[in-house]
Amino acid sequence: MEGTKDVKIVVADPSALGLFGLAVITLVASSQKLGLTSGVSLVLPWAIFLGATAQLVACLNDFKHNNTFGATAFGAYAFFWYAMGMTWLIQNGAFGDNLAAAADTKQLGFAFLSYLIFTVFMTIGSMETNKVLFIIFVLIDFLFIGLTLNSFNIIPHLAHNIAAYSELGIAIVSFYGCGANVLNKHFGRVFLPVGKPFNIFK
Repeated sequence: MEGTKDVKIVVADPSALGLFGLAVITLVASSQKLGLTSGVSLVLPWAIFLGATAQLVACLNDFKHNNTFGATAFGAYAFFWYAMGMTWLIQNGAFGDNLAAAADTKQLGFAFLSYLIFTVFMTIGSMETNKVLFIIFVLIDFLFIGLTLNSFNIIPHLAHNIAAYSELGIAIVSFYGCGANVLNKHFGRVFLPVGKPFNIFK
């Protein structure tokens, strides 16, 4: 019986691309929530191509790295943005007035609550990666708290503001994380610090 041989396919770390996609879409989307822009017509392409597809590419390549945490995170949020893109299309009548009229935003609330639950345990996991990633996940927690409350019409004004400013914070910190990931690897040293893991659970 012949033995088996593992073949390692070397791929670059996709984290910078995933963080860039997250940074771009959250910056664009937060501009609408903050009232700096209006509507979602031109948020849609950035949701689909940056928020969703860029993170999906990062997810698939993190699987090749045997990085369950990174692959799950990028994959989950990629599909979130695909779903949000579809949601906005439905709400704006792209699939007909009947579907748009029948939309119940409480269903969005349950979807956002699901992502809040997911993000809470991913936040715990991020404590053993680096502090920049931990901050991003904490801000995502607050984003989903705001989105969930707003969708259920609970303190909607405050909830909207929590979501808006959290989303802007995600964009800013994700841009930093993207830059740190690229430059630290490019220069082979710590060019932009990301902070050591908390080392609580390991």
